[in-house]
This record gives sequence, structure tokens and C-alpha cells, in this order.
Amino acid sequence: MGLNTSPDAPIPVGQVSRLIGGWIDRLGSVWVEGQITQLSRRPGAGVVFLTLRDPSHDISLSVTCYRLVFDRVGDIVSEGARVVVHAKPEWYAPRGQLSLRASEIRPVGVGELLARLEQLKKSLAAEGLFALDRKRPLPFLPQLIGLVCGRASAAERDVLENARHRWPAVRFEVRNVAVQGVHAVPQVVQAVKDLDALPDVDVIVVARGGGSVEDLLPFSDEQLVRTVADCRTPVVSAIGHEPDTPLLDLVADLRASTPTDAAKKVVPDVGEELTRIRQLRERALRAVTGLLDREERGLAGVRHRPCMERPQRMVEEREEEVEALLHRGRRTLGHLLDRADSELAHTLARVVSLSPAATLERGYAVLQRADGTVVRSADEVTPDEKLRARVAEGEFTVRVTP
Repeated sequence: MGLNTSPDAPIPVGQVSRLIGGWIDRLGSVWVEGQITQLSRRPGAGVVFLTLRDPSHDISLSVTCYRLVFDRVGDIVSEGARVVVHAKPEWYAPRGQLSLRASEIRPVGVGELLARLEQLKKSLAAEGLFALDRKRPLPFLPQLIGLVCGRASAAERDVLENARHRWPAVRFEVRNVAVQGVHAVPQVVQAVKDLDALPDVDVIVVARGGGSVEDLLPFSDEQLVRTVADCRTPVVSAIGHEPDTPLLDLVADLRASTPTDAAKKVVPDVGEELTRIRQLRERALRAVTGLLDREERGLAGVRHRPCMERPQRMVEEREEEVEALLHRGRRTLGHLLDRADSELAHTLARVVSLSPAATLERGYAVLQRADGTVVRSADEVTPDEKLRARVAEGEFTVRVTP
């Protein structure tokens, strides 16, 4: 709508900003294509800020979206990527700034292709096809190697030449297939199945040189990934160069960055192994020699001990100890007997001194009645009673006189 304004009757800036906001609010959502030039994805924030630029006209618009919307393509969209955004224009009145509120973001061209591959990758990973516990170890020295590659390709030459240079006796069972185009997937799948069915094949190498994302699409095909996952033979993926990561790299038992790297990882180097064997032999010889030298020194030390040079010395030392203990025992027993004899003599002297016989020897006598009782008082006897008198040298009978 038109506004009636004049130099004498202008309207405030705020009213103009609100009017612009009202007009923009009446606009519906639009699909916008552009290139992401700035991307702000702060940890923990619920909103993602980015700038969408039109390279042909050098015009940029600020875009905001919820983190949930951006996380759907966050793994494959970064600064510089071209995207198509479904958004609604918004006007921020306080600053007079136009922006877009995005509800959906889609990659364009290669980005869309990568988005589909990312979805397939997540689906297969959820099934456990990329789990580490499914990886099988490679044999140390494969007798027969299955090789799937393009006919007369650089990848085939790199694998064969490097493998035979490292181990000349190694043998290959080669399957030449298309490595790009519409026939690549069925031919590679059939070649892998044929090699897996051969009992003599110890490991399978799928090799291809580098290329664009579109050229490497056959090696991210779901059918090929499931075929490799079902193989009983270990599979090595040698697709492209270091930046290339097809889904075959994730399901294979071992990923090699290049075909040359695959040859180095599958086949041991005969020179290195001979050097390692020589080093191990030298190390074992040093260990055994050191052990023998140490035991020999120990044996020599034992032989030079006094007890080994003159074994009877131990008996002589024990004999001296026995004799010393015997003399000590005799002395101790003699002292004990002497002390006991002295104590016995003292006791005998005391007994003798206290004996009644000693008293009788001094001239005393003991009077006893006929029944053997000792007379201790004159009142105990009667006149004419016969008593027995005991003296030191014998006894005799006496009569009591009144």
C-alpha cells in the first residue's frame, strides 16, 4: 500500500521497518539455491547460522535453522558446498535485517550423491556390517592371492609387481572386470564370489586406481558391500587414493590406501623376513651363550668353594663341634655330681648329728618296757618291773628297785 509522506510529515524509521516486516511476513516459503560461505555450528547451541551466497551476482543472505534440520546433512555439507534451501524470509525489525529461516537443506550435484551414500552407510552400519569384531586377520604368507581389477590397469600392475618383488614365489588368480560404469557392479560381485569359492585362495584384493566420486560409485554399491560381508575369505580393499573412502573400505577386512599399499600389506617382504630371522637367530645365540656363560661361571664358583674343594672339612668341623660338646657335657656332669656329692655329705653329717645312735655313743641309754614303749618318766614304771636298756654297743635287762 502507498504511504502519504512528505518532507514535513515523514514517518519514523521504526514504522518503516515494521511495515517492511509486515510485507515480508505475508510472503510464503521459497526454495533458494546458493553456496555456503560461512557456517557457525556452536557446540550445545540449538540453532545453526550460515550465509548463503549467489556467486554469479555476489549477493549473500543470512540463514538460520534448527540444529536438527542441519544435522540431517551435517556430515556431507560444509563451507563451499552448493545447497538448495527451503526457507521462509524473515525481517528483524530492530536491526532492519533480512534473513531466511530454513526448514530443509538439500545438497546439490555431488553433495546429493554423497547424502545418499551417507544414508546407505548409516543403514549398513546399523546392521553391524562395519563392526570391528567381524574383521578377519590376513594370513602371514598367502599361497594364492585373488585379485579383482581392471584389465591391463595400473592397479593390476602395481599389485603384481610389488607383491612379486617382495615375495617372488607368490601366485595370483586374477579376475579382470569393469571397474566403472553400469557393468562394474555385477562383474565385480561375480568375480569376488568366484574367488571366494576357490579353496586355494587365501585372500582377495579388490583394486582400482583413483577417480572421481562418480567413478568410485560401484565400490559403494549395497550389493557389493553385502557380498564382501558374506565372504569366508579375507578381503582387502585397495580403491583409489588416500582421500577416497568408498563403502567397500569399511566392510573389507583390511583397507589399503593404494594398490601398492595393498601389495605391501598382503605379502611379506622376503628380504625383511630374512633379516628378521637372522636377527632372531643372533639374539637367540646371544641369549643361549649368555646363559651358558652365566651357568659356567656359577659352576666354577661352586667348585671353588671350600666345601667342594675339601668336602671332609665339613665332617672335621662337625667332629670338633661334637668333641667340644662332649667335653662340655662331661664337665657339666662332673660339676653336677660333685655338687650333689657335697650336698649328700652335708645332709649325711646333719643326719648323723641328729641320729639317736650318736646320742647313745655319748653314754646315754634308752629304756623300753616289755611292749617296746620308751620310758620317759619314773612314774611310768613299777617296782620289780623288768626293762630293756639299749646302749651304743648293745642292750641288757634291768630291774626296777623300790
